[in-house]
Amino acid sequence: MTADTELLTVPQVMARLQLGRSAVYDLLRTRQLASITLGRARRIPAHALTDFIHTRLDQEAAA
Repeated sequence: MTADTELLTVPQVMARLQLGRSAVYDLLRTRQLASITLGRARRIPAHALTDFIHTRLDQEAAA
């Protein structure tokens, strides 16, 4: 699986962003962070996490 198609679990995203479980699920619920559902499992494409980080950096720079 390439980095473009890598799917991350919620705990992996929690570790990378250093956020708690509820904070990550809030980002998913508000669609700030894109995800897909496979059965009952939620997966976040690695590129979606990268896009989210870049968007937040741009927002912080504009503020």
